[in-house]
Amino acid sequence: MSYNGEMRKHYTAAYKAKIVTELLREEKTLSQLASEYEVSSKQVSRWKNQVLTEMPRLFERNSDKAKEKYETKITELYAEIGRLTTQVNWLKKNLASTLSRSERLALVERAGSEVSLQQQADLLGISRASLYYQPVPPTAEEVKLKHRIDELYTAYPFYGSRRITAQLRRDGWGINRKRVQRCMAEMGLVAVHPGPNLSKPAPGDQIYPYLLRNVTASHPNHIWGIDITYIRLQRGWMYLVAIVDWYSRYVVSWALEQSLEMPFVLDAVDRALQIARPEIINSDQGSHFTSPRYLDRFLAVGSQISMDGRGRAMDNIFTERLWRSVKYEEVYLNDYVTPRQARQGLTRYFDFYNNLRLHQALGYLTPAELYYR
Repeated sequence: MSYNGEMRKHYTAAYKAKIVTELLREEKTLSQLASEYEVSSKQVSRWKNQVLTEMPRLFERNSDKAKEKYETKITELYAEIGRLTTQVNWLKKNLASTLSRSERLALVERAGSEVSLQQQADLLGISRASLYYQPVPPTAEEVKLKHRIDELYTAYPFYGSRRITAQLRRDGWGINRKRVQRCMAEMGLVAVHPGPNLSKPAPGDQIYPYLLRNVTASHPNHIWGIDITYIRLQRGWMYLVAIVDWYSRYVVSWALEQSLEMPFVLDAVDRALQIARPEIINSDQGSHFTSPRYLDRFLAVGSQISMDGRGRAMDNIFTERLWRSVKYEEVYLNDYVTPRQARQGLTRYFDFYNNLRLHQALGYLTPAELYYR
């Protein structure tokens, strides 16, 4: 690696491949790798997504022809850049309104780009100073604190930051509410009681009305719910997204990732839609679920979009119950060390949950029996 006058780091293809390979092995967390190699965790996630996107091309029959065609197209695109100057302002405006800040950060090219970091930051509407942030692995205290917040929230999902702060102080933590709020935001936690602190959409994203007032799921694929939760590791954490059929409690699909980037949510959605399509898909108003990339997938198959709103205290109760079961019956009992262990454990658990676990509310049937019946 070397530095030019703008302090940009240049990473070789082999260096990138080495980091992504270690990430895919899941022996270390994303934050551990980012700290070890002094690379932004956002950049590592971007490289991983690039590898997974490009991988199918390796198996194309006419790879040489495809490569030549691709290189020709790149040349044409560079020639076209000169004709796109008048569209820059339009591009900047729409990027800021369509993508979240984390998604825009993931678009930054730190090495080998003909566009300087300063120009990229300006085009993407982000602070250039933030691009030079050096990731630091979470401290043992931060991990312990977030694990305790997760335990309290799982046990009492109606607890907001005030009650969680009060309970933490009873536990001996010298902590203020602002820090608890910051941790909960990083963990994606919001109390389920009605109030002003609902998950917030990204600026400009479309909000859909709540469609489930006095509506009960009457058959499989009538109503699906989607949500994200925090999964703890001994020295860090991951994020789990799941899509649940409300009629049968069947987990249609799920995905696990080390960051809250959009691709893992879209992966879960794409795999769910390969199985079936819901008549209604319900979510909160978080930025993942108001993103056009998420919404367009369901609109394309004719699903109606429903979003929780103010006063809807227990809209996501089926998913909240799933999170309690996952954590009490699997996560808290196994104390995962590595991301791989978490993925293996959750794979076993969801197979058990769908196909073997008897549900009293379902007349002691399994979710799979009711879903496929």
